[in-house]
Parts: sequence; structure tokens; C-alpha cells
Amino acid sequence: MKIGHIDLGERPIFLAPMEDVTDPAFRLMCKKFGANMVYTEFVSADALIRSVSKTEQKLNISDEERPVAIQIYGKDTETMVEAARIVEEARPDILDINFGCPVKRVAGKGAGAGMLQNIPKMLEITHAVVDAVKIPVTVKTRLGWDANNKIIVDLAEQLQDCGIAALTIHGRTRAQMYTGEADWTLIGEVKKNPRMHIPIIGNGDVTTPQRAKECFELYGVDAIMIGRASFGRPWIFKEVRHYLETGEELPPLSAEWKLSVLRQEVVDSVNLLDERRGILHVRRHLAASPLFKGIPNFRDTRIAMLRAETKEELFQIFDTISPLLS
Repeated sequence: MKIGHIDLGERPIFLAPMEDVTDPAFRLMCKKFGANMVYTEFVSADALIRSVSKTEQKLNISDEERPVAIQIYGKDTETMVEAARIVEEARPDILDINFGCPVKRVAGKGAGAGMLQNIPKMLEITHAVVDAVKIPVTVKTRLGWDANNKIIVDLAEQLQDCGIAALTIHGRTRAQMYTGEADWTLIGEVKKNPRMHIPIIGNGDVTTPQRAKECFELYGVDAIMIGRASFGRPWIFKEVRHYLETGEELPPLSAEWKLSVLRQEVVDSVNLLDERRGILHVRRHLAASPLFKGIPNFRDTRIAMLRAETKEELFQIFDTISPLLS
């Protein structure tokens, strides 16, 4: 599969862009475990053109994580074009436009999935951004605004006509947020549409290697994107890649090995930011890790993990958990 001139191999797996999750340290870890492409946290076009330092830091990418995409969102055409040009200077492989974020502070202001209520503006922005930069431009969106407005089949063609190089579809409407099950049938319809010639990437509820394989085989997508299933489980890319290549499950990874990966995630986060911000960033990933499912009376430990303020505190909690995993 290719996006523009970028060869992503057979049945590629992508790390989804996620706010407060896909920082450089986490992206590199997922890349190490087999993610074919990674995405930055989404970047506010408004904040970027105002030179907000925290936003500018999101443009920091390294050659080790390539191919890497930077994702932007906004609701104003001129602002999005200016932001796209700034992003291009950061030298990502791909520029992605977010028309899928459902949260109120984004969609409620007309950006992200809010653009699903203003398709002419969505297409105007897309066309203008494609024209403004030389790197491939892709779009990530949802099935539609709500159950009565699942417009993705027609919308996909319209976005393709704007010149995008690939389209990612999350199998939910904005109204669903992240609830209910992702519906891949319409993603499959987009892929089977004979008028579509750009790669289609499917996203939503890919939580197991078996489901990843199913999505490729049942819906014909060119790539899949994994988001929330990577929380506290970056090794999911290793498991999925092995299953896609061999048809067999990866031999079980030991709990101690997984815990060592989470320890490394803490170290990487602290090294990237500083201890206070690094711990704030990483502790909710850890608390969500499936590694800890099934440990009896774990609630108090999870709360302690979410309140930890230093690396030493987190590692002491890990030390108490370790004997319970064996």
C-alpha cells in the first residue's frame, strides 16, 4: 500500500492520533513494536498560527519514527492553510486533517467532527490545504453526524475529488462519540465503491489480532488504525503484526516482560518532558493497561497509580503489583 510515494508495505497497521497520548516517546515505542506509521497528537491550527509554544512542540518529530503524519484541525480555511504551511516546514511525511474528533470543545465549535454539519466548508478547507502544500494530504473523519446522517459513502468521493491521498474512516458517528460498536460495513462500502481509487484506512474497535485480520479480509481496507487499544499496551502492534504475517497468535508475552515495557514507557515520558509532566502524562495510560485486569481488589492500586507524582512512587507501585502477575 502507498500513500503518495510512501510505501507502507502489506496490510499496514497505524497508530491513531490521540490527544495526550501519541507524544514522541509513545510513537517511537509503538514503531518499535511494529506500527507501520504513527501520527502526532492533533494540532490546533489557531494555536499554531499564534505560535503557542505547547502547540509548536507537537510538531517535533524524529527520523526514527518515520513515516510520521502530523494532524491538524480547525474551522477556518485561511487559518488551516497557514497552519498547513507551518506543518510542512516541520517535514512530516504526511499532513492529516482531522474531521473526526467528537469532543465538545472541538466539534461543538465547528471543527473536527463538527465539520460533518458543514460539508461545503469541509471540502473548501480540504481543497485549499491540498493546494497549499507539496506533501500528501490525508483526511480522518467519521460515518456522519448521527444515525440519520451517515453520509460517508458520498463524502468519501467528494474528499477524493479534493485531491487527498488517503482517507481514514472511524466507524462511528459523531453522536456516538466512543460508545457502542464501530460499524465497519460502511467503511467496506466506501472501499468497494468502484469510483474510489485512494487507500481507505479503517479505524474503530480493533482490539485483537484476530479482529485486525477480519477487518482486512471482510472489508477490504488498505490499512487499519489502532487507537485506544494501545493504551498501556503498545505491544499490541507486535501481536497484530505476527498474526497477520503467520496466521498464528504470538507466543504469550510474559507479564514481567509487559511490566518492563510499562516501566520503560514511564522512563521515556519523564526523559521527554520532565518528572512532573512526564508522570502526569503517562499515569493514566498505565492505569488503563489490560495487564492489570483480573488482579483482585485492584481499585485502590489503580487510584494510587493515578495519583502518583514521581517515578519512584510509580515504580514502588509496580513492585507491589509484580508478584501478583506471576
